[in-house]
Amino acid sequence: MTDPLALPEAALADYLQAHVPGFRGPLVATKFKGGQSNPTYRIDAASGTYVLRRKPPGVLLPSAHAVDREFRVLQALHGSQVPVAEPLHLCTDDTVIGSMFYLMQFVEGRILWDPSLPDVDAAGRGAIYDGIIDAMAALHTVDPSAVGLADYGKPGNYFERQLRRWTEQYRASETQPTPAMETLIAELPRRCPPDDGVVALAHGDFRIDNLMFHPTQPRVIAIVDWELSTLGHPLADLGYFCMALRLPRNPALPGLAGLDRAALGIPDEAALLARYSALTGRPIPADWPFVLAFSFFRLAAIAEGVAKRAQQGNASSESAARTGRMTGMLAELGVQVLQD
Repeated sequence: MTDPLALPEAALADYLQAHVPGFRGPLVATKFKGGQSNPTYRIDAASGTYVLRRKPPGVLLPSAHAVDREFRVLQALHGSQVPVAEPLHLCTDDTVIGSMFYLMQFVEGRILWDPSLPDVDAAGRGAIYDGIIDAMAALHTVDPSAVGLADYGKPGNYFERQLRRWTEQYRASETQPTPAMETLIAELPRRCPPDDGVVALAHGDFRIDNLMFHPTQPRVIAIVDWELSTLGHPLADLGYFCMALRLPRNPALPGLAGLDRAALGIPDEAALLARYSALTGRPIPADWPFVLAFSFFRLAAIAEGVAKRAQQGNASSESAARTGRMTGMLAELGVQVLQD
């Protein structure tokens, strides 16, 4: 059976040679492992190594898998203080490989999949977490208008709009009653702070395995997977990242709960927030628990969507089913944050 995600290497090499300065074939395409919704490939060519990211083939929701949007944000940020891979070419012609795609430079570095950093010593762990907050702060201090992204999303009332959106998404994919989700759906709108006018470029999925680190230094050299990026509130990224401190040691979403983080050299939440605030000049709001609870609610709604697709057979892997079963656990952690 032909792999629907396999790339037509000869035709792709011909196309890239004609459209990307300096590109020379032949090429070999190897799909990266992992569950990216936009399939991603290592391209080894005569002229060097590249990364190709494509829309999945087939019928998709109109706004989903917008690789052209990812390419746009990479173009806007390349050369700024935000570390990203250099974007090289966007192909909107579906006939080349079967769907829209873009090509970017390959970045040689490390992806650290486990936030406990088991292969790093205590001093190194602290330095890596400092590097993560540095990269996030760099992103959030970019003026979207100055880099041509003033229209990259709807500014203002971010949390209010996101609460409505993810409640609708959750209702559309609800597979069974989840009391903790009902608590969050009732409580979060009441706790939602008034809009403070802060608008930044938000990554939307800022976690440790979406960061590429220097091969030997504790600094981020590329933030990857911009599929969920938009104009939003910067605290949404910070809250999403800090969830890892409370998530259990789960294979689907490895967290840090139950570990002696001080002994490991991993900064506590107060230290992470203080560093972020110092770098951005933005104070952490008094209702930080709302930001955390919102992050758990959003991730729980996403997990329920995965569960629904697994139930329908569209994402039938055991990993998808396991992630779906996390809805209740994530919602309960959100309720606990609100009650602490």
